[in-house]
Amino acid sequence: MTVAAVLLAASPDRALADAAGVPRIRRIAAAAWSGGATPIIVVVPDPDGTVALALSGASVSMVEPVAVEAGPVGQIVRGIEAAVDEISATAAVLIWPARMCWVGPETVTSLVEAHGLHPNSVIRPTYHGTPGWPVLMPLAAASTLRDLSPVAMPDELIASLIAIGIPDLTLDLGDPGTVVDGDTDRSALPAYEGPGEPSRTPEWGAVVAATPDDAPLESPPTAGS
Repeated sequence: MTVAAVLLAASPDRALADAAGVPRIRRIAAAAWSGGATPIIVVVPDPDGTVALALSGASVSMVEPVAVEAGPVGQIVRGIEAAVDEISATAAVLIWPARMCWVGPETVTSLVEAHGLHPNSVIRPTYHGTPGWPVLMPLAAASTLRDLSPVAMPDELIASLIAIGIPDLTLDLGDPGTVVDGDTDRSALPAYEGPGEPSRTPEWGAVVAATPDDAPLESPPTAGS
């Protein structure tokens, strides 16, 4: 079972916005990898290569977005296709807007584990009852996603999938980063409470998690290269 992460940013500025001294997109990539998501696909325009530079050494693949007219759904589908091209056994994807940069790796692990028990469900993390991000979507729902409105925002897309009958599961994981975005300083986040029951700590991603963000490693590959 492989669960990918599709990281979405509408512009380089949004991807590179500061998150406690680290570009948002890099912090998210580290959390996704440490939590057990693979592959990690970054869908963001990067005409000057600044996002690729910020992700140097991270275990991610970058892909060019589709035309703006395709809307958020088009970008999500682009990321899903890239994930499947990279690992054909991909069973689900974490849809992850770049503004949600405070999510902890344990939340990713919990979502991946829950997918193993509920493989056909859209799984959303909650914090004090409020649904948040990233949202885990089973790959089986991707064909339905393609038919949704290009003007719908990500939260509306998830609501539409649930409304047409895709099973829905919410998990209170006690992570304020699932509902509080990067516009809030990390020091102002509510307390992290964690899931009700401890999750296993995955071995994969441990090396990356321990690697400094400024380590001089290779630049990320481009999907399909």
